[in-house]
Amino acid sequence: VLPSRSSQQPRSVSQHHTTSKHATMTNTRSSTPAPAMVNIAAPTHNNNDNGNDNDNTTTSTANTLANDTIMEEDTDILEPAEVTSPKTTNVSPATSPNSEGVKRIASTARNEIAKAKTPDELKEKQKKRKDSKSELPHSLPDTFKSGHAASVTPTLHTSKSLSTSFLLSEKELQSCEVLRNLSTPALYEHALKFEEKHGTHLTSTGALATLSGKKTGRSPKDKRVVSDTPMESAVWRGLGSPNIPLNKTSFLCNRETALDYLGSLERLYVFDGYANWDEKHRVKVRVVCARPYHALFINNLLIRPSSEDELAAFGVPDFTIYNAGSFPANRFNDGVTSSASVSLNLESRELVILGTNYAGEMKKGVFTYMHYLMPTRGVLTLHSGCNVGKDGDTTLFFGLSGTGKTTLSTDRDRPLVGDDEHCWSDDGVSNIEGGCYAKCIDLSAEHEPEIFQAIRYGTVVENVVFSDRSRVIDYHDCQITENTRAAYPIDFIANAKLPCLAAHPKNIIMLCCDAYGVLPPVSKLTIGQAMFMFVSGYTAKVAGTEDGVLEPEATFSACFGGAFLVWHPFKYASMLAERMVKHGSTAWLVNTGWTGGK
Repeated sequence: VLPSRSSQQPRSVSQHHTTSKHATMTNTRSSTPAPAMVNIAAPTHNNNDNGNDNDNTTTSTANTLANDTIMEEDTDILEPAEVTSPKTTNVSPATSPNSEGVKRIASTARNEIAKAKTPDELKEKQKKRKDSKSELPHSLPDTFKSGHAASVTPTLHTSKSLSTSFLLSEKELQSCEVLRNLSTPALYEHALKFEEKHGTHLTSTGALATLSGKKTGRSPKDKRVVSDTPMESAVWRGLGSPNIPLNKTSFLCNRETALDYLGSLERLYVFDGYANWDEKHRVKVRVVCARPYHALFINNLLIRPSSEDELAAFGVPDFTIYNAGSFPANRFNDGVTSSASVSLNLESRELVILGTNYAGEMKKGVFTYMHYLMPTRGVLTLHSGCNVGKDGDTTLFFGLSGTGKTTLSTDRDRPLVGDDEHCWSDDGVSNIEGGCYAKCIDLSAEHEPEIFQAIRYGTVVENVVFSDRSRVIDYHDCQITENTRAAYPIDFIANAKLPCLAAHPKNIIMLCCDAYGVLPPVSKLTIGQAMFMFVSGYTAKVAGTEDGVLEPEATFSACFGGAFLVWHPFKYASMLAERMVKHGSTAWLVNTGWTGGK
C-alpha cells in the first residue's frame, strides 16, 4: 500500500511554536525579529552525520530536564537577536536576556533539577523550574519569554551540540524546528516515529525499510535546467539533450512553492556534507528536506564531516537542494508538465524537488551539478564504478544505472573506490560520494556477498517487500518495483578503500546491456572505438531504473550517463581521450545483457 500524503501535517499559520513531549523548540511567526545566527549562515542563493557524533542518547532524565531550561548558555551557537516588541522598544540592562538576574534564575533551576534522584523529586524540581519562569522581570519582552532562547533545545535530543541547533537564512524556514546532521540513531527514531504512514519499518538486519511513494525511479522527463542564466552557453540543448529549459520565473515559482511547503512543517532536516574525496575539488552540499528517510539517505550517500569542529566551520554551501517531494508542483507553471518537477539553477546553485519522494533525485542532482562544475576546473566527471587491484592497478567501469557497475566494482579481491560517480583529475581518480546505492532485486549472499552484508543497521532500503512477522526482506519480490535499492555508507563494504582515491586507471571497461544479443561478451577497443562507444552510449534501460520502464529498452545514453550531462558529450569525450592517451589506459567493451541473439 503506497502512502498518499506526508507524515508531517502543515501547521496552521496562527501556530507560533512546536512542542515535543521530550523537549521544546519554539520560534515565532510574528513580526518580531528572528534569532540571529552566529558564524553559520546560508546564502539566499543557496547538507551528513559524522562518525563521531557527540549526541548522547543515553543522557539521564535529570540531565534532560536540566537542559530544557528557559535559557541556554551555548550563545556561541545561537543567540537571540536584538529583542523588540510592540510595547517595549528598549531592554534595560536589568531585564536583558544576558543580565545576571536572568542567568542566575536559569542556573539555579538547572542545578536544582540536576540534583534530583527520584521521579517524584524530578517532578517537583520541574515544577520549580516552571515556577521560576514567572519570576522573570515583568518588563521582559514577551517575544523572549515565548522561547527565542529556548529554540536551541532540539526535539528528541538532550545534546546541546551544534549539529542539532541551527537556523536557516531563508525567511520562510525560520519558524521551523531545524535538525541538522542528526546521528543515524536519531534519524532512525524520527523515521519510525513520524513516517509510519510512509511504510517505514525496521527490518531483521537492522536496516530501515521505507517507501518512496508513487515514484519508484527517477523522472528524467520532469527534469529542468534554468535557461536564462550566464551559464547558458555551457548547457547542451536540443536533440538528445536531457536539459529541458525552464525560465527563471518558473524556477522561482517552484522554489517559492517548496519553501512555503517546507516552512509550514513542524520540523525540517538539514544535512551539510561534501561531494568529492579530492579536497582540491571538494564541493560543500546542503540538503533541506522534510523526511528523516531523505536525511538518512543523503547522510549515507555523501561525504560526512569528520567532527563537530568541521561541521561548525562548514560555512556557506556551494550547492543547495530543497527537497519538498511530498508536495506537488503546479503543472500550470510555465515549463512544468506534471505534478513532479526537478529543477536545477546553475546560477543560484540550487536544486528544487517537488512531487517525487524518490531519494535518487537528490543523489543525481548533485552529480548533475558536478557534471557542470568539474569540467570548468579541468576535471572529468564519470558515471562509473572504480576499484583497485593488489598491485595498485585502477579499473573504471562505465555504464548506465542497472548495467552492473555496482556489482562488478564491488569485488572481494579488489578494494572498492566507489560504485557510481567519479572524477578524473591530474592527480588521479576520486569518488564523488561517501556511500553506495545498490540495486537489491534478486540480491543474494551467494552471488553478491559484500552488498548483501552491507544491508544492516544504518542502511536505507527502498520499496522492498518483507515479512510482517519476521521482518526478513524478500529480495526476489518485485511487486512494488524492480528498482528496489539500498543506500549505505561506503565503509559498510569490508574492503572499501578509504580515502576513496586511486591512481590513473589502467583499464576502462564500458558496460553495455545489449537488449538484442548482437554484441559479443568481451571486446578490446582502440581509442577511436572507445570514443565511439562512449559518445553513442548504446545500452538498454533496465526495468525500474526510471519511472515507467518495465522491460529492457534499447537506448543511446551519451557517455553512459546522458541523463546527467550538462555540457555537450563531445566535451567529456575529448577529455577522456586525452587522459587515456596520456596515461596509457586500455578500453574494453563488456556486454552484461544478452548474447547470441537471445
